[in-house]
Amino acid sequence: MKWILLFIGIIAELCGSTCMKMSEGFTKLYPSIFTFVFWAIGLTVFIFALKKFELSFAYAIWAGLGIVGVSIIGMVFFKEPHNILKIISILIIVVGVILLNISDILLNK
Repeated sequence: MKWILLFIGIIAELCGSTCMKMSEGFTKLYPSIFTFVFWAIGLTVFIFALKKFELSFAYAIWAGLGIVGVSIIGMVFFKEPHNILKIISILIIVVGVILLNISDILLNK
């Protein structure tokens, strides 16, 4: 259940960030409203997830997957430029998140 909460929080944060881009500097009403709604959901769910995770672990996963998700959304939906260095950097973040998970498993044995 704790992982579900964490991933719901991350997805909500990604939706909020996407809506923020779509709001064009908060000049469009509905994307602006949805930005705050999704962020509120994301932070609320993250608070509940923190009851089950260590802060340093949960926040690293939250931030790492958030960066990866926003980067992919930017490249795919907003046609943001990308190159091999950007792709490699995203992969390094993914590897870091995987290593964090492995270290958490090893520490909690």
